[in-house]
Amino acid sequence: MRILLTGANGQLGFELQRVLIGEDLIPADQPDYELMDPALADKIAAVRPHLVIHAAAYTDVDGCERDPDTAFQVNALGTRRVAEGAAKTNARLVYISTDYVFDGKKDTPYTERDGVNPLTVYGRSKLMGEQEALKACPSALIVRTSWLYGVRGKNFVKTILQLAATRPKIRVVNDQKGSPTYARDLAGVIVALIRREADGVVHAGGEGECTWYELACAVIQEARYTCRVIPISTAESGRLAVRPSYSALSTTLLRQKGLNLLPWRMGVQRFMTDHASIGTAAGSA
Repeated sequence: MRILLTGANGQLGFELQRVLIGEDLIPADQPDYELMDPALADKIAAVRPHLVIHAAAYTDVDGCERDPDTAFQVNALGTRRVAEGAAKTNARLVYISTDYVFDGKKDTPYTERDGVNPLTVYGRSKLMGEQEALKACPSALIVRTSWLYGVRGKNFVKTILQLAATRPKIRVVNDQKGSPTYARDLAGVIVALIRREADGVVHAGGEGECTWYELACAVIQEARYTCRVIPISTAESGRLAVRPSYSALSTTLLRQKGLNLLPWRMGVQRFMTDHASIGTAAGSA
């Protein structure tokens, strides 16, 4: 199967490439495939993919707030171009979305049937991306995930490791809850959904929920660092964009399809093993 993968060099794209070894994979990343390129749909159609996985996005939540035009150009209109490219050759489309389409007013995990109400430019632009994907490809698969991290690229878990290695204490928000998701686990679930020919919206996050503070504590404990973690409020963090106070995702539908992700703490443990092996390999190179 010929598969075109946008965001191939990102933390999820990297893991998807590993899972899709053996397929006719086209890594579609910058500079050859720019989401703001008006000719993108034709470029995608020209390679005649059977499947398009759209994992590329502008994911800097505060950056989106500062530059909403770029956020919508990339996350909404860029998705329209990708989806139109897929539609031109009748390719199946998978779009990776986010828990930030919700406003966080619930206190139980969000299901696929819950109403959306994004609080941020990032969330609104990704929601528009969902709409654009389904408009061009009505049988598209929309995978919403939460608090994604991986061995490739920048993310919260790697930032905590870097800070904890050099500082005696760090301050981390303790009034936002979500479902931390290891990119390697998510990649496997996405490919399994594709093989099951799933469509519509499916939530896929690490099982369970925690705060950023609890996640940071778990990472530091697994790394056996002595850095002290101090819980703070969202207001004290001084971040530009409003975050939902609760955005854990229900995986009931995913489990009904015979799939699941690891509990979030086990995902952290798996990440630490993989992260250490990469560091060892780099050190011996």
